[in-house]
Amino acid sequence: MQNSITSNSKKNLYEQDFYQWIQNTATLLKEKQFEQVDWENVIEEIESMGRSEKRELLSRLITIIEHLLKLQYWEAEKAYNERGWRVTVVEQRSQLELTLEDSPSLKPILEEVFLDCYQKARKVILKKYQLSSNMFPSEPPFTIENVLNSDYFPE
Repeated sequence: MQNSITSNSKKNLYEQDFYQWIQNTATLLKEKQFEQVDWENVIEEIESMGRSEKRELLSRLITIIEHLLKLQYWEAEKAYNERGWRVTVVEQRSQLELTLEDSPSLKPILEEVFLDCYQKARKVILKKYQLSSNMFPSEPPFTIENVLNSDYFPE
């Protein structure tokens, strides 16, 4: 009976005060009180962290692609917006680089998702600004290496 109460109180803490649950879990792990750890939620949180890292990576990649497309093809808006688009590319590349420094195992994922991210970026721009579907090519005009290269900007 004691274990079910302990188990319920662990779940309640997780649901009622996430920060306190983290602090409590860290203390239990440091003290090697493994039998007291709420393992179900620890596993869930670790898996969630991995998904979050990947989602952040994809989001930044899509944003970079969007702005590279605007720089390369959106002549009507380029004179007014070029500086902002470039700033966004630089900032997002920098953040992407930091993410990859923290989690280098994410780098191979970039190549795997590049074409899908390109299609998503293209679709978002077309929809967001109500542009003609032929404004941007259906296939990427640059490579993943270009996208990640801090010196690359389309002409």
